[in-house]
Amino acid sequence: MTEHRPIAVDRPSVGVLMVCLGNICRSPMAEGLMLAAVRRRGLADHFRIDSAGTGGWHAGEPPDPRMLATARARGVDLPSRARQIRAEDWTRFDHVLCMDRSNLAGVRAAGCPEGRSHLMLSVLAESVRTEVPDPYHGGPEGFELVFDLLAEATEAWLDRWLG
Repeated sequence: MTEHRPIAVDRPSVGVLMVCLGNICRSPMAEGLMLAAVRRRGLADHFRIDSAGTGGWHAGEPPDPRMLATARARGVDLPSRARQIRAEDWTRFDHVLCMDRSNLAGVRAAGCPEGRSHLMLSVLAESVRTEVPDPYHGGPEGFELVFDLLAEATEAWLDRWLG
């Protein structure tokens, strides 16, 4: 597990970018959960949260309808539209949280510094999973599993960053 330094919440804002393959399933859910968590903790003014995909074929599209339904059923809003990662992301965001090893390799190959890019689940020391599975080709249970994994990891990242 990599070492992470606490975030000073007196900074104007801390940028967090969630990344998956197409930016319509996992990373929009991670973005929505992080937005909800920082609001719930009264920290929304201290964070800039976004999501992107390593691929651009869904650019401009809303999240997958199955992911939207899963999020809505649990009271989470997914406000994003899909976009592809860009070179300026590496300077705009302090933390780039990737859903799987392929996404991590993709952002690093695109120039993201190793110290800023991490696997989303790397913060969960007790987890048997190291990657967030892609639910796109599966049934509703995959979307529920992704929600649960991302909800746990989101809270763990915030706890770690806030010291």
